[in-house]
Amino acid sequence: MDPQHKRAGVRRLARGAAAAAASAALVSGTVTGVGAAQAAEPRAPAPTGAAPSAPAPVAVTQPLAPTGAAPSAPAPVAVTQPPAPTPATTPADEGVPAFGVFLKSDARGVARMPLFSHWLGGTELRVGHTYLPGHRWRDIEGAPDFLDIWAHWRNEKADRMLVLNVPMQERNEEGVSDGEVRQLLRQGAAGEFDHHFRVLAERLVKLKVPDTVIVLGWEMNGTTYTHRCGPDPEAWKKYWNRIVTTMRSVPGQKFQFDFTPSRGQDAIPWTKCYPGDDTVDIIGMDSYDQPNGMSFDQQVKEPYGLQHHVDFAKAHGKPISYPEWGLFRNGDNAEYMRSMLAWMEEYKPRYNTLTDYCPHGVWQCGANPKSSHLYRSALFGRSDQATPPLTPTPTPTPPPPSTTPPPADCTPLDLGSWVEEWLGGKLCLRFDWS
Repeated sequence: MDPQHKRAGVRRLARGAAAAAASAALVSGTVTGVGAAQAAEPRAPAPTGAAPSAPAPVAVTQPLAPTGAAPSAPAPVAVTQPPAPTPATTPADEGVPAFGVFLKSDARGVARMPLFSHWLGGTELRVGHTYLPGHRWRDIEGAPDFLDIWAHWRNEKADRMLVLNVPMQERNEEGVSDGEVRQLLRQGAAGEFDHHFRVLAERLVKLKVPDTVIVLGWEMNGTTYTHRCGPDPEAWKKYWNRIVTTMRSVPGQKFQFDFTPSRGQDAIPWTKCYPGDDTVDIIGMDSYDQPNGMSFDQQVKEPYGLQHHVDFAKAHGKPISYPEWGLFRNGDNAEYMRSMLAWMEEYKPRYNTLTDYCPHGVWQCGANPKSSHLYRSALFGRSDQATPPLTPTPTPTPPPPSTTPPPADCTPLDLGSWVEEWLGGKLCLRFDWS
């Protein structure tokens, strides 16, 4: 798939909340201050079709530090959550598939996960998914300032999973020719790049995330990446095996390697790139709603499609995964969303991560209200982390706007509906005049 539709993220930065709060602080008199409880870059407006709950007042009571003194830490923000969609109920089950969403590669991806979880009524995301940049080898080695925050998130809870897409070559999206790719693959197969992957493995172990799922050389059956398989499949397989062997040689590692083509034949049948059962732990597939006009049933039955993926993995005794999936060429397609959720319920991948930005997403993209409504209804309020039901629980009509008065001596700010949706309620400031 086109690189501009990958980790480009959401480029429209919504800074309304911070600006409004700062402006209020400049009104005549001394204000008690505003605690920033959210990420520096807020998300885009929530889809209008998701039927969000009515926001409730939020009290912020941070005292203002004396002039010239260092400000005190922000006080906690209390959010009163009003009634929302009825949670889906499924009996808890050991080993049920984990799910997550891709929200951004850097620290903003981690910061947005609690907000996405709040939008889902508290349903916890057990999978954190990010991509190492593929510009230069130093990026692929995993800079500590990039990996630290992801490792910290993973280690906060034992049942979490870190999924890390790792390029196999530098200049990974720079349009390198087939001839040069062929040469690079042969160099890799001969071991010339082993040391870069050893550095990455050592860093992950040092950061105490030795069980990271490595999505190595993803979508190798296409034409986008310098780590593509097509110019020399045999060299590609040998190179994959060298990387896996190198990373597994690092003491303390427990990595799982996920072989993940894009759905369909693309430039080369992905089965021709399969490096063998000894160096593959999971067989994944990136599957978006494309091409234009293709039904979900066709996506299942096409050569090298969803059914072939499931059958191939079963024949090789491997679990499946969907590291990337979401809407695309067919717009706000609720039938695709319903069918993909049902497919994953039936075949139970080890994990799945929805790509959440336009045009693929349901939370950071307001262009997909029907699919957003369906996705949110299926996963709202789940505490057992089981897969979604075949027929998602309908979202009931939302209650009227909250009439709960703000706390005493607390002045509510009118920040606009989408900012209040992002904050999880209204923001109010307590003024202490001196």
